[in-house]
Amino acid sequence: MEYLEKLLENSNEKKATDLHLCPGSRPLFRINGKLVEKENSDYIKPQYINSIIEELVSEEGRDTLFSEKVLDFSFSKQGIGRFRTNIYSQRGTFAMAIRMLPFEIPKLSELGLPPIVETFTAKTKGLYLATGSTGSGKSTTLASLLDLINERYNYHILTIEDPIEYLHKHKKSLVTQREIGYDAKSFSQALRSALREDPDVIMVGEMRDPETIQIALTAAETGHLVFSTLHTVGAAKSIDRIVDAFPANSHNQIRTQLATVLEGVISQQLIPRKDCAGMVLASEVMVTNSAIKNLIREGKHYQINSVIQTGQAQGMQLLESDLARLASAGLIEESDAAYLALDQKILAQFLNRR
Repeated sequence: MEYLEKLLENSNEKKATDLHLCPGSRPLFRINGKLVEKENSDYIKPQYINSIIEELVSEEGRDTLFSEKVLDFSFSKQGIGRFRTNIYSQRGTFAMAIRMLPFEIPKLSELGLPPIVETFTAKTKGLYLATGSTGSGKSTTLASLLDLINERYNYHILTIEDPIEYLHKHKKSLVTQREIGYDAKSFSQALRSALREDPDVIMVGEMRDPETIQIALTAAETGHLVFSTLHTVGAAKSIDRIVDAFPANSHNQIRTQLATVLEGVISQQLIPRKDCAGMVLASEVMVTNSAIKNLIREGKHYQINSVIQTGQAQGMQLLESDLARLASAGLIEESDAAYLALDQKILAQFLNRR
């Protein structure tokens, strides 16, 4: 365990976001989006990982790992930090990917999101989505939104996560946190029982399957404020993903329900800074207005970007607009902006305006 603790301390010193441990490789840190080997280190042996598993994972967790060949969990180390961990089997041995999580939840104002996002916390019902690729900061955004609600309102906030990432303290609100595998069997089962636990706000770590999506939509429809994540980039693609999760004969019903409950989508990407001093957030924000609701009902999701582009007065912004802003300010490379843009022509238009 001392071996792992030293690596975690080293990760903090280097401001790494992730630590990778795989037999046959040296320890790898993800720094500013790139993997970097630990200098002057030995190659990892399978027994190193096995000893970590023996000390870190409960007997129940080990049973799951050996049968399923994969395990997600989180743990804390006093004086070092909190960590989200995935252990997985590869080439007959176990490897680990460890994500660094701060003890303190970042303030929403520190994330680099548009001011309109703060208004999401003032709603009392509806569905808000944080979307983006793995490692884009979705969980941090939702944690910051919930922390703001916690500071301002006397609510019951219920989170359903796999695993629990940020630990919320009780402030004005009561915050209960359920972890899949320990406190509940599945997202859908936890979400179904959540409706009987008198929550005002529900955060679902991920909408993974049709049943979870359906219950989340119903929860938002019945007067709860629901936050969740999807692994999609762009508001329009997020709507496609939800609709396409269901059989074709259900699409009209899901579109109607989604048009009723969806209040907003934040789609985000973390990009290495040009000066190599960390990462910077680029985001797309959609606030659902009557025009967008109509497009969702009619299945014309491909027209949503046009409404976002013309909805700047309502606080909306396209991802390409934010990428152009960051590139023009010299914060990111223009090549990175081009790589992440969903529409190269629109990005070029925004770059030419600045």
